[in-house]
Amino acid sequence: MKKAVSILVLIITLSSCNSEKKQNPIEGTWRLISAETTEKDSTFSTFNTKTKMIKIINDTHFAFFNHDLKNGKDSTSALFFGGGGKYTLKDSIYTENLEFFNNRDWENNKFEFVVKVQNDTLIQKGVEKVEKLGVDRIIVEKYVREK
Repeated sequence: MKKAVSILVLIITLSSCNSEKKQNPIEGTWRLISAETTEKDSTFSTFNTKTKMIKIINDTHFAFFNHDLKNGKDSTSALFFGGGGKYTLKDSIYTENLEFFNNRDWENNKFEFVVKVQNDTLIQKGVEKVEKLGVDRIIVEKYVREK
């Protein structure tokens, strides 16, 4: 009887160890702290200090939201955009499938990035290409993990 109980405890212990999910380092809530764009031969900052952008990544989806910090009330001062969809992550290749966006011309496009997490910083670099809009550029975004 003791032997049967010991075997049962061993099986339960091994099963619980195997069922642990490996932590995905990009999951979480991230705040944009810098952004840089390269188009043709020009590189420039696209980070706007008058707005706040966050990106939320869970195990299957991502979403991003950006709004002005002065609580703009009219079309000249109010800024808001957001989008999201499913993503895949294979090694350091992070691919966003943009399913929702307030500018519908961006929807149903895939954007592939190389991502790196260092401590509480997420860096993503890749190509934004939307042929029908004439968009073809390299972006580098840095985010810090929100606590």
